[in-house]
Amino acid sequence: MNKTGTNDWSIVHVVDDNAAVRDAICWLVEQVGLRGLPYASAQEFLSKCDERTRGCLVLDIRMPGMSGLELQDRLRTACTRIPVIIVTGHGDVPVTVRAMKAGAYEFLQKPFNDQDLLEAIQGALAEFSAVWKKADDEALLRQNLSSLTPREHEVLMHLGRGKPNKVIAYDMDLSVRTVEGYRASIMNKLHVRTIGELMQIVLEAGLRTQDGN
Repeated sequence: MNKTGTNDWSIVHVVDDNAAVRDAICWLVEQVGLRGLPYASAQEFLSKCDERTRGCLVLDIRMPGMSGLELQDRLRTACTRIPVIIVTGHGDVPVTVRAMKAGAYEFLQKPFNDQDLLEAIQGALAEFSAVWKKADDEALLRQNLSSLTPREHEVLMHLGRGKPNKVIAYDMDLSVRTVEGYRASIMNKLHVRTIGELMQIVLEAGLRTQDGN
């Protein structure tokens, strides 16, 4: 089954067993330019999400089968980075405390004010966008680094230590021109155009390149 929400920060995932509530929330968020995706159960959402899922999760607590709190625990265990807004008609204190301790971004009790929900959703998306961008940038960097050959990795390590091409050539028993060729290939694969940009990548990826990841 195809996953939904991958790399889309503007999606609002609405998990509620009440179809009228699902449709109303989806309609509401679409009025402000977001995309609402409805799910009738926690199991349905889990079947369509993974660690790359982005957006915001608006979640009811008491549903048949897996409860909202159980879904929240599953997502936390799986390290899925998605903000959770609890919307429920059962706002007792113990449930609220458990949800917030588990990392819920906001807790709203039905009937809720539409503007309060929209502000919570937009606040969550704004706050988590920086988290997602960092995660996406790191994933892209790992992907680009994995495209380097073993020799290119070795040259990158030497560059990271601040060695000039002549010293790298001597250490690796290569010609300077060969080292320059490796460096050009590295820059192409890492999508950088200047040595300054390359050195920034080296600094960001220093530990990973040393670990061989």
